[in-house]
Amino acid sequence: MPELVHHATESPREAPWHAGLRAARANVVPGLMVQAVMVSLLIAYFLHPPTRDFLGRMAEVKVRWGYAYSALTAVVAGGLIPELLRIFVFQGGKVERANFSNFLFAASFWAGMGVLVDAFYRLQVSWWGDEATAAVVVPQVLVDQFIFSPFVTAPLTTWLYEWKNRGYRMGPGFFTLGYYRKNIFPTVVAIWGVWIPIVTVLYLLPEPVQMPMYSLALTMWVMLYTWMSEERLRGSDRGSVRNPIESE
Repeated sequence: MPELVHHATESPREAPWHAGLRAARANVVPGLMVQAVMVSLLIAYFLHPPTRDFLGRMAEVKVRWGYAYSALTAVVAGGLIPELLRIFVFQGGKVERANFSNFLFAASFWAGMGVLVDAFYRLQVSWWGDEATAAVVVPQVLVDQFIFSPFVTAPLTTWLYEWKNRGYRMGPGFFTLGYYRKNIFPTVVAIWGVWIPIVTVLYLLPEPVQMPMYSLALTMWVMLYTWMSEERLRGSDRGSVRNPIESE
């Protein structure tokens, strides 16, 4: 799944997993906050009927809208929310040209990613089933975090955001093992620290509820991360699109 990650670039002579651990440490507080909310909602889903009814209604909307729901909610979380926070909190309400270009790129990217994640969740159900048992949830989490993320969503996210930030030009060696080792694998390590508990919660829920809950987790994460990253980057060039979970 696309865990909103750009790359935590490896320093010279630093092992890739060290760079990933730096990224994971930088994101530990917002990651724990999102994880805590998701676990609380999981418990409430099974023990609190009003919560179950609310999420059930969200699932009904998702079923009616299909992939359009997944695309739209991903655009709001990954594209609209970060730019609105930048404009109204960090730019004093002043809209800059970069905000439009950033949003147009992010909206296109996250619409596609929302559809991709939805299709992947449906595929997981066809492979393993839709029961909250270890025999179903464990392989779903393993496939998600150790196949889909490192070989699909993390490379796509890193390549496309760097392509955008290079003026829509491919960088040298984008599709090489060395680039993966230096730029993508540290991102994967950071993904695991934040998202393994979150996707475990998602797969414990019925498939129609998974995308609404994923959208909620995505929204919370983007809001927290955007706030943190803009605080760190205040005064720097905002012309490039920064993708949440990028750390240092």
